[in-house]
Amino acid sequence: MMFCFQCQETAKGTGCEVRGVCGKTEDVAKLQDLLIYSLKGIADIINKEKMDVSKLGNINHEVIKSLFMTITNANFDADALEKQIDEMILLRDSLKSKSASGSFHDAASFQAGSLEEKLKKAADIGVLSTQNEDIRSFKEMNIYGLKGMAAYFHHALNLGKDSPEIISYIYETLAASLDDSLSTDEWVARTLKTGQYGVSVMALLDQANTEKYGNPEISDVNIGVRKNPAILISGHDLTDLEQLLEQTKDSGVDVYTHSEMLPAHYYPAFKKYPNFAGNYGNAWWKQIDEFASFKGPILFTTNCIVPPRSEEVRGRIFTTGATGYPGCIHIVSDEKGKKDFSQIIELAKTLEPPVEIESGTIVGGFAHEQVFALADKIVDAVKSGAIKKFFVMAGCDGRMKSREYYTEFANNLPADTVIMTAGCAKYRYNKLGLGDINGIPRVLDAGQCNDSYSLALIALKLQEVFGLDDINKLPIAFNIAWYEQKAVIVLLALLYLGVKNIHLGPTLPGFLSPNVANVLVENFGISGIGTVEDDIKLFMGA
Repeated sequence: MMFCFQCQETAKGTGCEVRGVCGKTEDVAKLQDLLIYSLKGIADIINKEKMDVSKLGNINHEVIKSLFMTITNANFDADALEKQIDEMILLRDSLKSKSASGSFHDAASFQAGSLEEKLKKAADIGVLSTQNEDIRSFKEMNIYGLKGMAAYFHHALNLGKDSPEIISYIYETLAASLDDSLSTDEWVARTLKTGQYGVSVMALLDQANTEKYGNPEISDVNIGVRKNPAILISGHDLTDLEQLLEQTKDSGVDVYTHSEMLPAHYYPAFKKYPNFAGNYGNAWWKQIDEFASFKGPILFTTNCIVPPRSEEVRGRIFTTGATGYPGCIHIVSDEKGKKDFSQIIELAKTLEPPVEIESGTIVGGFAHEQVFALADKIVDAVKSGAIKKFFVMAGCDGRMKSREYYTEFANNLPADTVIMTAGCAKYRYNKLGLGDINGIPRVLDAGQCNDSYSLALIALKLQEVFGLDDINKLPIAFNIAWYEQKAVIVLLALLYLGVKNIHLGPTLPGFLSPNVANVLVENFGISGIGTVEDDIKLFMGA
């Protein structure tokens, strides 16, 4: 039996036991558990031997990739996961052969040859192998934080930015998860430390993105279509987008972004490509219908794959990086990080242009530097009473009907409020036409989920401008939607920064035991969502 409760849509809010709601099979779930276990073995050796992680380049990169592969909706390919486990065992054993100690956890010693042997081992080391539900809860919350951290670190590494401090902390926490003697208090402290490194990794990625592509600018993004054949690029990795645009710029093939790749349109460096046509569609879960109407090839650069309904659509899906899906062609990079997308481009030329599903433009690009440039205007609007409150509504979208709450919430907010957003949660309200306040749009989109860092910087800047000693005294409320593990690290980062009274929905995480949930409520004021009417009254102090 599998058991997975790492995402918001986990079955019955408690855990998937037969097949993942995301679509992963029992074998894939077990292989992902075993891959994480192999990483814990590597971490155990590195920590006990006090190895210099700055000299473990390839091992570090493969560990980060492995963590990323286990994020929800990233990799459904059992063969790819099994191959990665074998590679991790080889790397682990090479480290062990250089060690002076023989005292390691079983995770540093197990050998699993055949698929059958791997699945048998996975059944013994899964989530439920930790008997104490509170320790299990803290342990998994931190592991999921590491998965989110690894996703952002992976993008930074692709842009040449590294951090021995961050990878050291990842090893430290992976190794700590093998120790069932750690107390609740120790796990509370580690949870905040995970949040601290979450801030660090988002800062690293922000630096990597802006140094390479410039600071995001306020931009109008086309959501209609043109008449050329086209490629749809989904996910989060900007280096993949850059390479695709370079290889398509004189080909007659347009490139459209999908879901979390939308914020690429805000970066100055990408505006020079005339074939960078616009954004197609909405949040990740609507791809089931939108990929059918797009007609051209789809390139997944990171997670957010939904198993396609038809073989025709699957035949147009390509994966790269940490992603994978059975039957889809996977594009690998060479030793210099370069990828050959010619197969995708040639396929695009043989297919019809996308079918238009909407028209017009949407505006975004309100990352920290752009908002800082508007700081005087925003402060004046607050002081005059034109803006009564800011609502941070960052995070993820998802399939549940209960997520309609966020659209209704945005629609019913008073006209003197502003929404600050990042992540695919924006698709619940970024096309509602909520207007502006003295020229300031009422929906300020900072970018991808990792750009929640921008929202934190903006809040800290406002705290400084208003001379407040506590970030929680700002006229800012946090009503966050979550789905997967990158949202977990964003939440932990906000807790580390001292943000309290965050509302989290549409449901609280299934991996929170009752006692751990109480810790978050008592120490940080975390709560779930209620009705739209009641929550708006609460937030507005009515």
